[in-house]
Amino acid sequence: MLRYLIPFALAGATSVAAAAEPELPRSMVWTAYDLGSSGYAEATGMANAFKKRFGTRVRIIPAGTSIGRMLPLVTGKASFGFLANEAYFAAEGSYDFAAETWGPQDIRIVLGKPTSNAIAVAADAGIDTVYDLKGKRLGYVKGNPSVNVKHDAYLAFAGLKRNDIEVVWFGSYSAMKTAVLANQIDGFSSVTTSANMREIEASPRGLWYAQVPPDDEEGWKKLRAVIDFVKPFRETQGAALSEDKPADMVQIRYPMITSYTKDVSAEDAYQFVMAADMAYDDYKNTTPTSEFWALEHSGRPPADAPMHEGTIRYMKEKGLWTEDDQAWQDQRLARLNRYLGLWEEAQAEFHQMRKAEAAKGKKIDVQEAWPEYWENYRAAHQG
Repeated sequence: MLRYLIPFALAGATSVAAAAEPELPRSMVWTAYDLGSSGYAEATGMANAFKKRFGTRVRIIPAGTSIGRMLPLVTGKASFGFLANEAYFAAEGSYDFAAETWGPQDIRIVLGKPTSNAIAVAADAGIDTVYDLKGKRLGYVKGNPSVNVKHDAYLAFAGLKRNDIEVVWFGSYSAMKTAVLANQIDGFSSVTTSANMREIEASPRGLWYAQVPPDDEEGWKKLRAVIDFVKPFRETQGAALSEDKPADMVQIRYPMITSYTKDVSAEDAYQFVMAADMAYDDYKNTTPTSEFWALEHSGRPPADAPMHEGTIRYMKEKGLWTEDDQAWQDQRLARLNRYLGLWEEAQAEFHQMRKAEAAKGKKIDVQEAWPEYWENYRAAHQG
């Protein structure tokens, strides 16, 4: 399993702010979605606020894939990642993170902004709801389960699968925007406030969203069988939307400021959340929904992984942490720890099986066999 030290608190680093203000390192490195995404814009807005308010310089590493956003955290090049739902898959050790070099990751959510998500589609594609996706061209991204699994969930809502649409693969997230503009695909999942959405809205093709009807109980049951971290939401903000022209979508957390527990201490996370709270007025207007970084929204569960201990400490001091929040935290932390333990058990049994098969003259391809072995083991032992 990939684990490396991430030096968050630089030796000898001191805050340039007054003693009553948060103690931050002189510089930090964060990861985020690639340029043009709302996640990159949100990270940039907060980074600029940290520089203005506390003198801390932040370098943002953009990446169009989930693995690309996680690797700098693992290798120590970055302390925090402005992640999408790869945080969920990393904590679960599923999809791309089921590979033997990954597995369940002991991560925590420092803050997570509630936001809406849907498959953004060209207005000329004749798509109003997810039921209209059959036969359409949808973009998928290699190494980005955060995008791909949400697509599969939206299709499941409508009783569809990948073979009911035309799947077009890309190497990065932002490449799909260009493909929509060039009429190479009809849509891909997105939040509503990104620069990508504004570009599509202003193009000759126009913009709409494949709606997810909130009163379709059977559809929601099918969707939640694929992803269970969403709920219905009617969006009025963002490209092509208004109070008079809303769209029914799902609500997720994005971005989620994520760190590794052993590399960002409770004190470091506490200082980060304090800084985000104090600098809030300087970044709350970055995008039309940046106001939801307010702690009463972003510092409380549910999220895709357990909340950070330092966040909980700060939220308790502010009177914003409830008994229900703690109950969710206890349950989510127990689930993560369960998967961490199962991973170690499964690997031990898998390698014993490989040795036994090797003694019979049969060689097991680890890269090919392990993900399926892990998924079956987890399903059989998760309780």
